Amino acid sequence: MTILITGGTKGIGLGIARQLAPRGEPLVLGWHGDAAAAEAAVAELAGQGAPVSAVRADVGDIGQAAELVRIAGTGGDGPLHIVHSAAAIYPTALLEADLPAFTRAIETNGLSLLYLVQPALPWLTRGSSVVFITSAGARTTLANYAALGCGKALAESLVRYLVPELAPRGVRINAVAPGLVATTSVAKMAGGEAAAERVLERGARSNPSGRLTEAADYGAVVDFLLSDAAQFVQGQVVHVNGGAYVPG
Repeated sequence: MTILITGGTKGIGLGIARQLAPRGEPLVLGWHGDAAAAEAAVAELAGQGAPVSAVRADVGDIGQAAELVRIAGTGGDGPLHIVHSAAAIYPTALLEADLPAFTRAIETNGLSLLYLVQPALPWLTRGSSVVFITSAGARTTLANYAALGCGKALAESLVRYLVPELAPRGVRINAVAPGLVATTSVAKMAGGEAAAERVLERGARSNPSGRLTEAADYGAVVDFLLSDAAQFVQGQVVHVNGGAYVPG
């Protein structure tokens, strides 16, 4: 069993990779823009029991997504798991968005799920699991979050539509929505480190559980969804946020 983690060398994806490495199964970490982070991630995880490699690919590009999957699928034995955590951060309001840039972000944040799953079919066999990393912004409007939130909403819809096509093959597909996590992406979305600190502080203070989401929280849920214990879990969005965004 090989596990492909897109966006696996930084932020949430790296947190998931750290959780999954002790399983001992080969990890293929997809990355795009930060070679130093990719090298550091491989060096860190290589000592935790699993063979680890990093492959550069833009998952918002159909051809590159297919090549990433081919490398992951042919590089190991048995079925393939996919954890799709890669995202394009483009802070914008809809009416102010540069439409070509917005379209590219939607591809990366939404359509890329299909760009990965379709060419992965030769390796998505009985027991395989696909997990898409989404967020509450797919269902709740957040300032300057449209390019990410709309893309993730599209991917959540793809998850549901893929269930009747994948389930007969014995393949599971679900989504996990972590709450607010302290990553570099928060600074990009908030407009700087100082603004990010304020966002994170408010998020921790307002969370019913009194803190931000941590890697162990969402990593454990992903680990479960990749396990045989989750064989009858299909088409779900599991929110791991300590109770944030619960309707009143």
